Amino acid sequence: MGCDGGTIPKRHELVKGPKKVEKVDKNAELAAKWKYCALSQEKLRRPIVSCDMGRLYNKDAIIEYLLDKTAERPNTEAVTHIRGIKDIKELNLTDNPEWEGERRTTKGDRYEDIHCGMFICPVVGLEMNGKHRFCYLQTCGCVFSDRALKEVKTEICHKCGDAFKYEDLIVLNGTKEEVEKLREKMGERRTKAKTKKSKKSKAAEVVSTPSESKDDTHSPQVDVTGSSLQNGDESSQSDVAGPSGSSSSSKGAKSLTSAATKRSVQEMTEKSEVFKSLFTTHSSAKRTKAQTSNWVTHTPYHF
Repeated sequence: MGCDGGTIPKRHELVKGPKKVEKVDKNAELAAKWKYCALSQEKLRRPIVSCDMGRLYNKDAIIEYLLDKTAERPNTEAVTHIRGIKDIKELNLTDNPEWEGERRTTKGDRYEDIHCGMFICPVVGLEMNGKHRFCYLQTCGCVFSDRALKEVKTEICHKCGDAFKYEDLIVLNGTKEEVEKLREKMGERRTKAKTKKSKKSKAAEVVSTPSESKDDTHSPQVDVTGSSLQNGDESSQSDVAGPSGSSSSSKGAKSLTSAATKRSVQEMTEKSEVFKSLFTTHSSAKRTKAQTSNWVTHTPYHF
């Protein structure tokens, strides 16, 4: 079969060599990461969220996954680290004015640029299509290019004005090394959150269930000898001097101490007479019966 008619076969037609490894098209790989949801494989549409690993998702796809994790879905390995709605952040993206999207009818008579991104950097204007490194802030969710953050070094967000730290930056669709670093940061952040919660729970238990021994040892003792003698309350001093273990006696002691420590302004020797005259307890503010006038209504009726 073949080799008739003067045809000359070539070597690759006669000798079977090793199969070539199929390479993934870079343009198709970038489009799959930056234009499609990492979970549902549908086109990205607002609202768009991202996780601590820097992957892009549609928010409704993540909510459906969290509501029913038992359902069979493709690419569930990409969202195993998402435990709840707090593990994702809604992104504040800037639309690309050159992106026409689904409004354009493709008839084959126009050139379609597959590298055109749906969003751009609000500072530099670079398209978010995978050719440039982009990152977002965990504090506000604003997205910027890495070039913008390097050229304009600041600790305030360029878009919303919120303060941030460089530890809050998360790279979107980073390399394997960057993803591993983000995974380590995520683990450290979660361990810190667990320790804070455990400390708060222990402190709440200590406050809610105080021991009786502490109440007995640290009973309130009040010494109000000087203040009681000035106000002439000898009976209050005898009631407060002894320690009390019950809650009712402690409340009574607190009220007596507050009443005993109060001093009249007119009895303060260190205050001047002019200062004392500002208060109604001064003798100048008191009127005699002759100085006081009778009360008269606004519209008196005499019958």
